[in-house]
Amino acid sequence: MLQRLVNLIPPALSGEANQDSEPNIAVNPANTNQMVATAFTPDPLQGPNAPIYVSRDGGQTWALRTVVPGDGPAGTGDISVGFASGSGILYVGILSADAPANQTRLQILRNTSYLSTATMPVLVDRLGVDQPWVVAASAQDQAGQAADHVYVGNNDLAAQPKTATVDLSLNAAAAAAPAGFATHRIEAGAPVGQDGPPIRIAVHPAGTIYAAHQRWTAVSGNNITFEVVVTRDDNWATAANPFAALTDPADGSVGMRAATGLTAVWNGSMGQERLGADSAIAVDPTNRDVVWIAWGDQPGGARAPWTIHVRRSVDGGQTWSGDLRTVSKGKNPCLAVNAAGHLGFLCQALIGRGTAQRWETTFEVTTDGWATAAVPTVLHTALAASPAFTFLPYLGDYARVVAADNAFYGVFSGSNHPDRANFPNGVTYQRNVDWNAHRLLDLDGTTAVPDSIDPFFFTWTD
Repeated sequence: MLQRLVNLIPPALSGEANQDSEPNIAVNPANTNQMVATAFTPDPLQGPNAPIYVSRDGGQTWALRTVVPGDGPAGTGDISVGFASGSGILYVGILSADAPANQTRLQILRNTSYLSTATMPVLVDRLGVDQPWVVAASAQDQAGQAADHVYVGNNDLAAQPKTATVDLSLNAAAAAAPAGFATHRIEAGAPVGQDGPPIRIAVHPAGTIYAAHQRWTAVSGNNITFEVVVTRDDNWATAANPFAALTDPADGSVGMRAATGLTAVWNGSMGQERLGADSAIAVDPTNRDVVWIAWGDQPGGARAPWTIHVRRSVDGGQTWSGDLRTVSKGKNPCLAVNAAGHLGFLCQALIGRGTAQRWETTFEVTTDGWATAAVPTVLHTALAASPAFTFLPYLGDYARVVAADNAFYGVFSGSNHPDRANFPNGVTYQRNVDWNAHRLLDLDGTTAVPDSIDPFFFTWTD
């Protein structure tokens, strides 16, 4: 059941009206009161660093730490976060705001204390990369000592056309920069132009690592044909050529195609949001062979609605089911599996017609892969046309859900219009608000603040 839904904007930022989209979250598995969240949030004091959101009480309250090097109009660029399961060290992947004109700049960061106010040290720094995605874990090294294993999926456009990449370190906590990080291409096929932006990773606690990417097979203008490809490593990606455990019987190449012949219109639009790439992957911590994937495409061609698909493999990614769940006009699918083997699924969908269209964010849990219906819980619903976007992405190219023990923790972004009808299962705002008048209020508690996009946190337990 839903335990908590919280607007992350702290009381001291009650006057802000930024488009705080594209959120991400990390929860310390050793102490789930410790959390870090991110979004396109600039430093309110316009300093040299961008902020992260931190919570020390399980997400009930949130504060800012301006510790991410580089600050721009939207804070940092793409950002994702992960706690190592043993050390509690926070790892961060960003597209730095301090990048040369018309280029992207990947930086991988490390913070030994998530509450630190010091600027995070940079471990990796290179140009031409898109959408870093951080997953961290802890395991014993060959000497029997605990070590942080960190995997950063990214789309390395400097390696075109085989751009699907994982930067990984098997000892990220102890080593000086670059902290053991090395770059590994996971694309073994022949993409046209490049792979899609999202490269997603799932880690099983026994050392099986899955990575999912989208291989572009044809490009005509903005029309893309692509495949969803899953690769796997069975020993923490310690070999010289990792992620080679899965091969496609059709051609013997590394990586299994879980879906083929998919179509999408790159940078299409829906409800003020851009379209082109959605992806998620999750592995069952109780069974390393059970893995789930989700993606978005337009089945039937360019005029078809953007649709989210969820599929499952029970043999380590070698074979895949058909669609077990679909969401028409869906966006930002998120998957996570808890310690009971139950799958949590978050999705944001455009519902209704015309000026009445709304973005609706739902979360549901299935214990049997939707063999019996799972009833979605509506976390948030708001008019899709308001507030007006100030940049793209509007809600974000992704949201995120993670699991620890039997609980799920997630973040999404949406309109902060203060109407309780928009939160049918309840919500808590930290920022000043007048619920009766449906107004956001500045620090003085009187002056009205315009609606904008805010990040929201939720937690769910079975």
